[in-house]
Amino acid sequence: MRVDKWLWAARFFKTRSAAQQAIDGGRIKLNGERTKPAKTLSVGDQLVVHIGMCEWVVTVCELSDRRGPATVARALYEESEESIAKRSELVERRKAFGHPGSDREGRPTKRERRQLERWRDDGERG
Repeated sequence: MRVDKWLWAARFFKTRSAAQQAIDGGRIKLNGERTKPAKTLSVGDQLVVHIGMCEWVVTVCELSDRRGPATVARALYEESEESIAKRSELVERRKAFGHPGSDREGRPTKRERRQLERWRDDGERG
């Protein structure tokens, strides 16, 4: 079973090509080492999956090359306790800080728009 197919079937990525790009980018590690999309995956292998700021450490329980419902996909792997704790802590920290633009309401004023344009222009020159 190919690693990219399994990641797609386990619903870590929406498409196989997205899974392949993640593997090529080094965001997926198989048994602690970088891997290739066509590498053979077997039951008991450990995968470290980085998506955005989140990291999953999972052990492969079953193999499947078909993408099914989320409940079936969840049965394909078992996540480690440390991984679950890290992700929940990350979610709590993100909730504590809130969304960066949550204090803003509506469109920028004319003054704010001019400031944004000046800031963008300075960034292009510098």
